[in-house]
Amino acid sequence: MDWTPILISMKTASLSIFITFFVGLIIAWGIVKIKNNSIKIVLDGILTLPIVLPPTVVGFFLLYIFGVRGPIGSFFIDFFAVKIAFSWSATVIAAVVMSLPLMYRSARGAFEQVDSNLIDAGRTLGMSEWKIFWKILFANALPGIISGGILAYARGLGEFGATAMLAGNIADQTRTLPMAVYSEVAAGNMGDAFNYVVFIVIIAFIAIFIMDYVTLRKEKQWK
Repeated sequence: MDWTPILISMKTASLSIFITFFVGLIIAWGIVKIKNNSIKIVLDGILTLPIVLPPTVVGFFLLYIFGVRGPIGSFFIDFFAVKIAFSWSATVIAAVVMSLPLMYRSARGAFEQVDSNLIDAGRTLGMSEWKIFWKILFANALPGIISGGILAYARGLGEFGATAMLAGNIADQTRTLPMAVYSEVAAGNMGDAFNYVVFIVIIAFIAIFIMDYVTLRKEKQWK
């Protein structure tokens, strides 16, 4: 069995969750602070679209943007001589875009459950908005944030459709675990495909176990 797809997937998922975690937190915090419900609904719809749309459709838009003739793709080629599409960077971009909605919605839901009286008390005590975020919002919403991060990591690890469109299925470069499963099945190598599937299932189960453990532990603390 070739271990390269596992290494590529782990690198991709690790970098993507690092980006997704902090970007998702900041966006969720910004959305929660918006008072205009109409603006909030529109922004929430845009941010949630990757969950609703087929991954290949999301990949099409990403390819349109980051492809060699796309606005961002052509910019990087012209000024930095860097090709984004069909590179390892493309696997990270696809994973971030597809996993960000899970992180954002989990963090937003956790933030909205924090008692607003705590936030008002922080402002009364003269705390800055940044300190209120870390000391009150983040601290009280931590279980939901952790759950969102775990789900986002698992989603990035298992991303297929958008990755296939933007990064392709290049051996030793962009062939992630889901792409490896597809390739091995197409080639009739069911044994190797099964090994990859087992690895993905184990990672997914561990993610669910950790998420449930954090949730149950928090519930016991509340009791």
